[in-house]
Amino acid sequence: MNTIENLKWRYAVKKFNTEKVSVSDLNEILEATNLTASSTGIQPYRIFIVENTTLREKLGEGSFNAQISQSSHLLVFAAFDRVTSGHIDAFIAHLATERNLPEEALADYKAALIGGLLSRSDQENFNWSARQAYIALGTALIAAAELKIDTTPMEGFDGDKFDALLGLRDKGLKSVVALALGYRDAAQDPYAAIKKVRIPVAEFAEFIK
Repeated sequence: MNTIENLKWRYAVKKFNTEKVSVSDLNEILEATNLTASSTGIQPYRIFIVENTTLREKLGEGSFNAQISQSSHLLVFAAFDRVTSGHIDAFIAHLATERNLPEEALADYKAALIGGLLSRSDQENFNWSARQAYIALGTALIAAAELKIDTTPMEGFDGDKFDALLGLRDKGLKSVVALALGYRDAAQDPYAAIKKVRIPVAEFAEFIK
């Protein structure tokens, strides 16, 4: 794999063709995204994979993002609208099981989570959860590029419509960003052949010694 070359190849696709992403490739992207960095490890967001064409057309109605309906798959990243003691209990139980530990051994960590997270407002925790989802989005973009699968990250959608049609409110979630997956229509997308332009690394990043 050549990450730099694959990231040079990647761009926000404007026009997808009709080819479908395979189940194995989709699962690899999801697994990579699941392994992304997560503050405290609690992963305060979920991903919904929308395959249904009719539903994607409804989600895209009135949006300038035609990729919602035209892509192979649509990933919707939805953040916890609030963090609860139930979330922390479930996380600690899962952590104990996976590491073969008694929950009592994680008592100090659980107390730190309760003190740190539950002392904040619901809005503060939602904002934090949304930022965690964006970290995952970055991982998904890179994982897809490594597989030469095209992507379009999107914010310009009706969040209330997404939440209602996907049943997110009942799950305590709010949609924050979406990612279309598929394959570029190089003949129809004018951006497909244009060189990717970024500022020089020397200007972008500064060493402080």
